Amino acid sequence: MAQHYLPLPSPAVLEGPVIAQLIDELPVLSVLGTQVQGGLLIRNAAELRVKESDRIATTVANLRAMGAEVEEFSDGLQVHGPVQLHGIGLEAHGDHRIAMAFSIAGLIADGETEIVGAECAAVSFPEFFEILAAVRVD
Repeated sequence: MAQHYLPLPSPAVLEGPVIAQLIDELPVLSVLGTQVQGGLLIRNAAELRVKESDRIATTVANLRAMGAEVEEFSDGLQVHGPVQLHGIGLEAHGDHRIAMAFSIAGLIADGETEIVGAECAAVSFPEFFEILAAVRVD
């Protein structure tokens, strides 16, 4: 009897002109990609390498530390999903977008997540942690 396998889902893809419109959201979209069947592929985003931190390298390192399978490219990354993230201590690297993205990751992670330097989120969104606490469901 022949065995039949379901094809693995393809990742959602963000590339091309839309990247410029989403450049600041790509770290949090990468976090969300860990929860999507098939994951997320981001290309044409080399600009992330020259932000407050190297957001590609930092996002990849932090996601891997939380248990995600992630591939890094010179101009992006691929996150495989879905996966259960695990809480861990992380570094914001002085980057407000990384601090906010991994605060969201901490909400969906199993266990506690601590982000050293998370106060840098105030650079672009001073009320971020107050709003996050207000909408959080325990």
